[in-house]
Amino acid sequence: MNKTRVLGIDPGTARMGYGIIDAEGSRLQPVVYGCIETPPHTPAALRLQTIFHELNHLIARTGPEVMAIEQLFMGRNTTTAISVGQARGVALLAGAEANLAIAEYTPMQVKQAVVGYGKAEKGQVQEMVRMLLGLAERPRPDDAADALALAITHAHAAPLTLRLVSERWPGRLRGGPQA
Repeated sequence: MNKTRVLGIDPGTARMGYGIIDAEGSRLQPVVYGCIETPPHTPAALRLQTIFHELNHLIARTGPEVMAIEQLFMGRNTTTAISVGQARGVALLAGAEANLAIAEYTPMQVKQAVVGYGKAEKGQVQEMVRMLLGLAERPRPDDAADALALAITHAHAAPLTLRLVSERWPGRLRGGPQA
């Protein structure tokens, strides 16, 4: 059975959560998690540049094969949605530049995969992330826990979606020809 390293991304401009796990069958092992943070009152372009450089460094240092990223949810605050969308775009670019396969999941899909209930509360998701990864405490901050949940979602969904992702991103999985 092949081990796959999955990078989960919870996009945001002020704080972008990341979580990397190794998945081998049903066995999940945490590698590293945390947040890329940008200072408030920094121009948007510089915040996005910081996110891009930090994410590139993280990818180069840890070597994931797949990026699992949250699909944008349009809420009531369109200003927030736009800045999150910009950060998400930067993360997608970093993943594409690193030749990663990219999988996208809705918040409901993440909750369903991790907790078994698509309308689970944030605390339930965090506790299941802790349990599934054998962590002593719930991962903090929340953005990092959400990113780990995205990585776990992909690990659970990968047997079903691996073919679709590899068709969408040919040659981007370990062992395949490089694009």
